[in-house]
Amino acid sequence: MRPRDDDAEDGTGEAGGFRGAGGAGGAGEYGDAGRPPGGPEGPGGFGGPGPGDGQPRIPLPRASVEDSGQPLPDVVPVVLEHHVLTSLLGAWALAACSAEEAAAVEEHIGDCAACADEAVRLREAVTLLQRPESLDLDPALRTRVLDGCLERRPPRIPVPEWAAPYDAETARLDALLQDIGDAEWHAPVRLRWFEADGPASRRTTVAGVLAHLLTVDGAVAVGLGLADPMGEITAAGRGPAARTEAYWRASHYPPTRLVRAPWREQSHGIVRTVSFTGDEGGMPVSYSYGDFELPLRDAMLDRAFECWVHAEDIAEAVDYPYEPPAARHLNRMIDLAARMLPGALAARRRAGLAAPGGPHLVTAGEPGRSLRLEIEGSGGGEWLIPLDAPGAVGSAEHEVAHVALDGVEFCRLAAGHVPPADAAAGQLGDRETIRDVLFAAASLSRM
Repeated sequence: MRPRDDDAEDGTGEAGGFRGAGGAGGAGEYGDAGRPPGGPEGPGGFGGPGPGDGQPRIPLPRASVEDSGQPLPDVVPVVLEHHVLTSLLGAWALAACSAEEAAAVEEHIGDCAACADEAVRLREAVTLLQRPESLDLDPALRTRVLDGCLERRPPRIPVPEWAAPYDAETARLDALLQDIGDAEWHAPVRLRWFEADGPASRRTTVAGVLAHLLTVDGAVAVGLGLADPMGEITAAGRGPAARTEAYWRASHYPPTRLVRAPWREQSHGIVRTVSFTGDEGGMPVSYSYGDFELPLRDAMLDRAFECWVHAEDIAEAVDYPYEPPAARHLNRMIDLAARMLPGALAARRRAGLAAPGGPHLVTAGEPGRSLRLEIEGSGGGEWLIPLDAPGAVGSAEHEVAHVALDGVEFCRLAAGHVPPADAAAGQLGDRETIRDVLFAAASLSRM
C-alpha cells in the first residue's frame, strides 16, 4: 500500500511499510525483515546505497599516514619478561625482530648492564659475519650497463667490433685514474719491455705513462686525420720511444694529472672517427714501430693491448686492483700477437738471434713446419705458427713442437714483462724451435 504524506514524516517507522504488522522483527510489505529496496534484491546490493544515491559502492583506499603530514604513531614497546628479552638479543643483533620487539629490547638494554654487554658482543659478531664491501666499482659494471642499454636501443652508429677492445680498455684505465689522488700521479712506475735478448726498462711516473700512451696513440690519430698531440714537438724518429722521449723533454715540468684530459679526449676522438668512417679496418696505419705498418683494425688492437699493459703498471704503482680484459677482447689481442709471431721470428733470424729456418724453402701460401700454440684460460684457443717464412701457412701435418701457456701469461710475455724461459706452462717437441718462438713473442714488446 502507498503511505500517506503525513505518515512519512511522523517518525513512527510504520510509514512507507518498512515495518509491517510484525514490528521490527516482523514481515512487512517488502518481505523478510522489512528490507527496503536497497537490500539483497534491491538495486543497491547488500544493504548498500543504490546507484541513485550518489555515493560510491566501493570505499576509496585509505591514504597512508606517511603521506598525510601527520606525525607517525609511536612504537610502544611490548612488556616482556627478562628471559624472553634475553632470547631476543640474537634476533635483535641481526635486525630480525619486529618493531615492537626491537623497541622492547632497546628499552631493556638501557637498564640491564648484562644484557647491554651481550647485545654489544652480538652486534660485533654480526659485523664479522658480513663480507666487507669494496668501494671500487665492479670492472664489468660498465659493460653490463651498456649491454642493457643497447638491448633496448641499439646505437645509430655502433662502434666497430674490432675497435671495441680499445674503447673498453681506455674506459677502464680512465676509471682507475678517476680514483687516484694528486700525489699518486707522481708515483714511480718502471716501464718494462724486451730488447735483443734481454730485458729493458725506463723509469717514469703515473702521469708519464699516460703521456706515453697519448703520444703513441697520437700516431693512430694522425692516420685518421686527427690532430697530433706532439704539436710542434719534433721527434728523432717515428717509433714510440722517440715520440715519448721528445714529448717528455719538451715538457717544462714533469707531466701531471692535466695530461688525462687530452689523452681521454683523443681516445674518444679515435673511437668516434673509426665509427663514422664505416671502414672495415683495412686502412694502413704507419705508427709505433718506425716504418712498420699495420691495418687499422690491428693497430686498434695493438693500442688496446698496450693500454691494458700500462694500466696494470699504473695499478701496481698505486696499489689498485685491476683485472685482465674481457675474454673476447683478450682473445683478439692474443690472435694479433700470434699472427705477428712469424714476422718477428724472421726478423730475429735476420739479426742472427734465432736458428736458421728449415732445410727447405717454403713459398708464400704453402704449408711448412709449424708450432702449435695452445692458450689456456680466458681468451684461449689454438694457433698454428708457421716457422719457415712469414708468408707460409701453418700445418698440423708439419707440426714440430707444441707449447701451452695461460692467456694472461702469454700476453705478459708479449709485453716483455715475463722472461721467455719462465713463460711456458708445457712444452713438447723441438726445444730449439720452442725457445726461438718464445723469444720472438717477447721481442714483440716495445716501450
